Amino acid sequence: MTKATRIHTNGGPEVLVWEDVPTPDPGPGEALVKHEAIGLNFIDVYFRTGLYKAPSLPLIIGQEGAGTVTAVGADVRNVAPGDRVVYAGPLGAYATERVIAADRLVKMPDTISFRTGAAMMLQGMTAQYLVRRTYAVKAGDAIVVHAAAGGVGLIMCQWAKHLGATVIGVVSSEEKAELARAHGAAHTVIGHGKLAAEVKRITGGAMVPVVYDSVGKDTFSASIDCLQPLGLMVSYGNASGPVPPMDIGMLGAKGSLFLTRPTLATYTAKRSDLERVAADLFEVVGSGVVKIQVNQTFSLKDAALAHAALEARKTTGSTVLIP
Repeated sequence: MTKATRIHTNGGPEVLVWEDVPTPDPGPGEALVKHEAIGLNFIDVYFRTGLYKAPSLPLIIGQEGAGTVTAVGADVRNVAPGDRVVYAGPLGAYATERVIAADRLVKMPDTISFRTGAAMMLQGMTAQYLVRRTYAVKAGDAIVVHAAAGGVGLIMCQWAKHLGATVIGVVSSEEKAELARAHGAAHTVIGHGKLAAEVKRITGGAMVPVVYDSVGKDTFSASIDCLQPLGLMVSYGNASGPVPPMDIGMLGAKGSLFLTRPTLATYTAKRSDLERVAADLFEVVGSGVVKIQVNQTFSLKDAALAHAALEARKTTGSTVLIP
């Protein structure tokens, strides 16, 4: 048997149940992975609460992990038993062992630990596509990054600074502002009530070409008001709830703006894209350009405590669950 944290119904952290489940056997194209560490992400909360609909119940949530391949099914060529691997995407990570499509696994460099690997893939690959593809950040850009002291935010601050951008980080406290500045944010803004005015002051009235917003409902309007004409609004998360329906005519009235709602699944759907995104991430982490901050660890059986801390905004950087 395998141990797993599952949900049988949607609700608060208390619906996470630690229980025995049958150890799965890998089928054709699949691999069995023994987890050493599992990443905690806000998307886990979305599936737990029902904001994102579960494919079926009971459900093992979690979309990021690192471990060792212990068995493979037929027709698997890219990994073999004994390989150290990481992944981000497919549901089912909150377990001591899991079966996963082998083409979603990436071999991990020996220089990266399991805990760092589990903490960096979903957040790091998200940061990669956001700053390299959704909007290709370049030297001289000023950009706004919400939740700048969070897992994705800290990676984006470091990576964007490395690319030559001026990062304006939006945070919820002075403690988090200090953390964001220590990781590359040139400016920080606490709260979003006067965000557009602060961005106007910082940029000398030019505003910014892109805003990266993972907060959603509470910050959407303020984010839109930070953009220069033809700017890009990147809404990639819903920490405060989903953005309500809007009149798209507003985008024209505010400067012919662009709006996108990207997902990691789309940007890594092709195996070649997954390998390219992961390689880019491994390079910046391996070179020290981006440092992954694992600031909290919880036992997997205590996943409810981890969820409560995340939702209360008591976490910074990345959090991992240890089986």
